[in-house]
Parts: sequence; C-alpha cells; structure tokens
Amino acid sequence: MGGTAWIVDTGVFTLLSHTVLDEKVITSKIISIVLSTIVSYVLNREWSFRHRGGRERHHEAMLFFLVNGLALGLNLVPLWLSHYAFGFNLAHYSRLTVSVTDFIAANVVGTILGMAFRFWAYKRYVFPDELAHVGEDGGAGDPDTRADVASR
Repeated sequence: MGGTAWIVDTGVFTLLSHTVLDEKVITSKIISIVLSTIVSYVLNREWSFRHRGGRERHHEAMLFFLVNGLALGLNLVPLWLSHYAFGFNLAHYSRLTVSVTDFIAANVVGTILGMAFRFWAYKRYVFPDELAHVGEDGGAGDPDTRADVASR
C-alpha cells in the first residue's frame, strides 16, 4: 500500500514541479501528498488494516486524515530546508542539481520521516488492534476478549 501511495506521490510531485508549478515545489508536494493520502486511505482500509479498527468510518477517516496532516508537515520539512534554508534552488544551481536535491529531500528523506510517523500512528490510533474485537452491535464480544482488552 505504501509503495503505491509513494508512486502516486512521487509521480504527481515530479510532474507538477517540472511543469505547471515549476517554481512552487512546496505547493507541488502538498498536492501530491493529498492525492496519495486519499489513495493510501482506501488501500489501507480495504487491505492492510481491514481486520483492525472498529470505529465508525467517518471517525476512522477523520483520524486517518489528521495523522496524515501531521505527517505532511514532517514530510515538507526536508524539502523546505533544502530549497529555502540551504539554497538548493534555480537561483543558485542548475535544473539537474535542483531536481536531484528536491527528489532526495521530498521523496526520500521526507517520505521516510512521514512514513515512520504514519506507521506508528495508524497502528496506535487509527486502526488499533484492541478495537478489532468489538462486535458489530457495539459490544465487546466474548468475556475473554473483554478481559484481554481491559488488561492492555
């Protein structure tokens, strides 16, 4: 799931930052992350964590997008630093140098930071294992399950 979202993120970022948003790399990255987040939610909900969770879908989706909003900030930090604080931009370097540093900052370093945070937050808050045992009627299931959940 993460690989597919990364391909969407990287592809859209590269396309936008080399065409219509040529000198707006932060905007390009925000758009690419938002699109890949939507893809990621669908794939995570339907495949990776389909047996976890237990919250109502709107609550789960709100938590998912809140976590991804925080991760977006983490993901943008390396790109902002390289492009603005360290000066790796077209005013100082060639198109190739800027493209390579933007790719590394946004799609390698930023993605690793965001991915680590999202993985932890998804397991802990968005799709927690202890809610997987909650019955459809809102009950906690059998007594053994309730005791196991209560002991955590």
